[in-house]
Amino acid sequence: MEKVVVAYSGGLDTTYCVKYLMHEKNMEVHTVLVNTGGFSDQELKDTEERAYAIGSKSHANLTILDKFYEKAVKYLIYGNVLKNNTYPLSVSAERIFQAIEVIEYAKSVGAKYIAHGSTGAGNDQIRFDVIFQTLAPGIEIITPIRDLKLTRQEEVDYLKAYGVEYSWEKAQYSINKGIWGTSVGGAETLTSNQALPSEAYPSQLKREDTEKVVLNFEKGELVGLNGEKGSPVKNIQKLEELASQFAIGRDIHVGDTIIGIKGRVGFEAAAPMVIIKAHHLLEKHTQTKWQQYWGEQLANWYGMLLHEGNYLDPVMRDVEAFLESSQSSVTGDVIVELKPYNFSLVGIESDFDLMKSDFGQYGEVNEGWTADDAKGFIKIYGNANKIYHNVNKTFE
Repeated sequence: MEKVVVAYSGGLDTTYCVKYLMHEKNMEVHTVLVNTGGFSDQELKDTEERAYAIGSKSHANLTILDKFYEKAVKYLIYGNVLKNNTYPLSVSAERIFQAIEVIEYAKSVGAKYIAHGSTGAGNDQIRFDVIFQTLAPGIEIITPIRDLKLTRQEEVDYLKAYGVEYSWEKAQYSINKGIWGTSVGGAETLTSNQALPSEAYPSQLKREDTEKVVLNFEKGELVGLNGEKGSPVKNIQKLEELASQFAIGRDIHVGDTIIGIKGRVGFEAAAPMVIIKAHHLLEKHTQTKWQQYWGEQLANWYGMLLHEGNYLDPVMRDVEAFLESSQSSVTGDVIVELKPYNFSLVGIESDFDLMKSDFGQYGEVNEGWTADDAKGFIKIYGNANKIYHNVNKTFE
């Protein structure tokens, strides 16, 4: 009997894969869940029990939060990466690292096949397959949902036929949760004009007051909250727990998929949105104009390449080196006020704040040059325009 490893989440699609491969392909199924921050200890335990209950020969829960942060999340923070100025790559970033771990697990159990629950109409199929083909070209990929073009209702009906209860109501929304945000897909996101209902989001509004929180950064990394130091991963989790009570970070991302069609997905990312905006504000105070400019250009490319599954291209290591180098002075505190469904950046305090120079205050006082210096500079600064319009007689 051939062995197959299923990238398992406990959701509808991967549950279908397990039963289909057992009953239709007569394969020995092994399941692996790669946790990037979306599961509690109890949820991991429940998922393992469910995997064995539906027939998995073996199951492994692999938690890779620290690895995921070091390999991807910190660079997304350094670059203030928001796809289409909206989406913090909540799911697209983590898929790469889940795929890498699935490969390692498949090799460890001697599997000749790997299966995942992606459809043929999204980006995840490409992210998974590219990594699998690159790192394990000898392992064959099986994708039942994609190959059979199944609807969600067809999956539910199939599982019910084999005694697996899965309600249609539960299957209406596809939820993918990780440390860097949660994506939410449903019937509404398949349209161009409908919003997701509030209840579709995993976190609901619990607080209608306001609260100030201070984010402590060292060289671009979130090393503390309100002066209490901890690992960046723990700080992200703590901030998420706090900010999600205000239902912060909800939005809908519209973008161009790798396969050429437009895609629309809802998401909630309380901590990522607060961190990115706070970090960006600190950079504005502590970086030069050209550091900010080139950081923005390169980070935009980095986010796009990561989003489209190109993490293994060596250019990504080159961009990461630039982003890390650019953070040498991005140290200080950012004060943020949390509110229902929103937040405000109050300000920053940093020893590297370039506003605290002796050269002057914008629009008020200058100490670094004379009035004649300013006049001469302005005259030379406008020279190119004067020459062009003089030669072309633009205003005659």
